[in-house]
Amino acid sequence: MAETKPTATATVKSATSVQPKKSGNAISFLAPVICIIAGYLIWRFILGDPAYFKVPDAAGGFWPSHKGPLDALHRMYEGGIIVPLLIGLFLMVITFSIERGLTIGKATGKGSVSDFIRKVQYHLANKNVDAALAECDKQQGSVANVMKAGLKRYKEMISDTELATDQKVMAIQKEVEEATALELPMLEKNLVFLSTITSVATLIALLGTVMGMIKSFASLGDGGAGAASELAVGISEALYNTALGIGTSAVSMIMYNIFTTRIDGITYGIDESGFTLTQSFASLYK
Repeated sequence: MAETKPTATATVKSATSVQPKKSGNAISFLAPVICIIAGYLIWRFILGDPAYFKVPDAAGGFWPSHKGPLDALHRMYEGGIIVPLLIGLFLMVITFSIERGLTIGKATGKGSVSDFIRKVQYHLANKNVDAALAECDKQQGSVANVMKAGLKRYKEMISDTELATDQKVMAIQKEVEEATALELPMLEKNLVFLSTITSVATLIALLGTVMGMIKSFASLGDGGAGAASELAVGISEALYNTALGIGTSAVSMIMYNIFTTRIDGITYGIDESGFTLTQSFASLYK
C-alpha cells in the first residue's frame, strides 16, 4: 500500500503567532455624549454670555432668550437649537481626528516602510532570518507586526522536513493573512464616525436652515413693528446653521480622506511584506 504524504493541515499550527490586540472602545461611546454636552455648554455659557447682549434674559435657565448680541461671535447664539448640536459634531470631528491620528501614526511605525521592507529583503536574501526579525522590532508598526508573524513561521518552515515547498509557502501565506486580519480592524476603527458626520452635519445644518426660514416667514406674516427685526434674526439663524454644518462636514471629509489614504499606504506595505516572504522562501528553499 502506497505511503500517504503528510498534508499541511496535519502538521502546521493553525494559531497565528500574533495575538489579538486588547484595546478598549470606550471612546466610541463616551466621546459623542461628552461632545454634545460640551457643545451645549459652549453655546449656553460662552456664546450666550449675558454680558454680550443688549437685552439679556434675566431668568436664564436651560434655554435663555437673549436679544441684541454685541458682536459677531455672540450673534451665533441666535442660531437656535441646532447650534449646540453642530458644535458637538465639530468637537467629535476634532476628537476622532486626534484619536485616529495617534493610532495610525503608531501603526505607521518608525522610519520608512519601503526602506524597512528592502532591509528585510536583503537579510532574507542572505538567509539571515534573525536579522530580519530584529528589523521588525526596530520598525514597530503594523507592517512590522505582520512581517514578524510571517518571519516566525518562515523560520519554522526552514527546519521542517515533512512538508513540500508549496505547502510551506501556503503556511507562511496563511500566517500573514491571519496577522493582517488582526491589524486592519484596529486601523479602521472609529473612521465610521468621520464618514457619518460628513453627511449628517450637512443634513442637520439644512434642518437648522429650514427652521430659521420658517421663523423668518412667520415673523414676516405676523407683521407689526418688530417684523423686520424678527425676519433678520430668522435669516441669521438659517445662515449660521448652514455655515457651521458645511464647515464641520468639510473638515470631517478632509480628515477622513487623509486617514484612509494613510491606511491604504499601510495596507500596501502589508501586502508587499506577504509577497516578499512567500517569494523569498519559494526561491531560496526549494
